[in-house]
Amino acid sequence: MPVNASPEYGHAEKEYHLAKTTEEKIEKLKKMLSVAPKHKSSENLIKQLRTRLKKLQGEIERTKKLSKSRGGKTGIKKSEMQAVIVGFSRSGKSSLLNVLTNANARISEARFTTTHPIIGMMSYGSTQIQLIEIPAIDSEFYDKGTVYTADSILILIQNLEELKKIEPLLQTQGKKIIVLNKSDLLSELEKRKLEATLKSKYKNYEFVFISCLTSEGIKELKEKIFKSFNKIRIYTKEPGKQKSENPIILEPETTIKEVAEKILKGFSEKVKETKIWGPSSKFPGQKVGLKHKLKDLDVVEFKTR
Repeated sequence: MPVNASPEYGHAEKEYHLAKTTEEKIEKLKKMLSVAPKHKSSENLIKQLRTRLKKLQGEIERTKKLSKSRGGKTGIKKSEMQAVIVGFSRSGKSSLLNVLTNANARISEARFTTTHPIIGMMSYGSTQIQLIEIPAIDSEFYDKGTVYTADSILILIQNLEELKKIEPLLQTQGKKIIVLNKSDLLSELEKRKLEATLKSKYKNYEFVFISCLTSEGIKELKEKIFKSFNKIRIYTKEPGKQKSENPIILEPETTIKEVAEKILKGFSEKVKETKIWGPSSKFPGQKVGLKHKLKDLDVVEFKTR
């Protein structure tokens, strides 16, 4: 605080140091300039404040230009199954993305390290799920557009107070999974109390306790992520050959005819015989018609005319 500064300046300076976003810092700097002492000895102070303000305004302008060049969007091509990680700054979003996917997101103790969405692909049972780390929800870079269109939302929190703040800000139709991070720091009693609260107050949410450090709950989380999409995996095979390595992702109760048409339009008309293996079959290699409804992990063999 400069010599001969008013209490108003001291208060404005304190607010500036407490500001979280660039917009807030700009607002507080402008206030500091308006109440700063106006005399010869304060000329350097005024100059420093204006330089700092100009730099922050430049950051905002660059962000706007980047957004405009991308059409106001991040340019993310949505895959068949897409989930996003939402949370406050330093909640462990980057660590979770790295644990779940092939991404190599930067991890830092600094606030607001992530300024743009980071994409990784999570493998689960021969399927690939697109997982996106969104900039912190308390950041000016938060991408609510991608969150709104995502199929599933991972709400990453470290305590229930964070959940109370995040929940009202989520404008989305996606399935929500509460992910309570750093479970390795909780006692069994603390976990039981949190679990009881989540079951009673958040009945419509799935939840899981995880630790990126010990990998506790990671396997369970992957399963919950896949199940949140409400999809089935169907493998195909040719007579005398092994099933396909990668499944076709479809809606529940998809029929044999719909699978054939998914492979190639008009293909169902060429099908002479169909055999299936898996949960929807009464026995391995059962012959079924085009109206047969399939279940997750079924294998379908087509014989054409």
